[in-house]
Amino acid sequence: YFFNGVFDELLALGTRPLEGALVESSSLITLCVLLLSSVLILVAAIDVPYQLWQHSTKLKMTRQEVRDEMKETEGRPEVKGRIRSLRQEIAKRRMMRDVKTADVVVRNPTHFAVALKYEQGDVYAPRVVAKGRDLVALAIIEAAEECGVTVLSAPPLARALYATTELGHEIPQKLYIAVAQVLAYVYQLRSAQPWEKASVIEPKDIPVPPELLDDMK
Repeated sequence: YFFNGVFDELLALGTRPLEGALVESSSLITLCVLLLSSVLILVAAIDVPYQLWQHSTKLKMTRQEVRDEMKETEGRPEVKGRIRSLRQEIAKRRMMRDVKTADVVVRNPTHFAVALKYEQGDVYAPRVVAKGRDLVALAIIEAAEECGVTVLSAPPLARALYATTELGHEIPQKLYIAVAQVLAYVYQLRSAQPWEKASVIEPKDIPVPPELLDDMK
């Protein structure tokens, strides 16, 4: 209705003097622009929030679908096995890096290998920084030899350490005496001059509590 009235006004301008018609037409055009702008602003005020809400809803649905798909994928046995293998591989690589920080690797002779670290003056007991059996044991021994870490063959102790101590944990109290003998040997080697190292006696028949040996049978 409003635009019909404006159209009539524009037609009537043709019958008016030129100067007055120009002023009147300018006012009408300005009014039309303002009204059209107001309508566009009103439409935008309604449409933009709706579009944002619609986009947010779709995005939430997409994220939920991704999460659902990930859960479904991770639940498959073959995927679980692959994830487990990757975690084990990452842990093994980290463990191999820790071998070079060890004081000694106790072996049996190729089936088990346990790397021990002890900070002198520390209130904590020696702890296991790497452990493994079979191929992993061989890899630990090889890494230790490459880094110059002492490798000692003590089958009963190696098996007892492997069976009783988790990676990153302190050795059990029952193995304190046995491990103390090993560390004493290591420290003697370190303090000896190159020509004296051959005379440092390697510990034999390291005592391991019988109950720990029985647990491994």
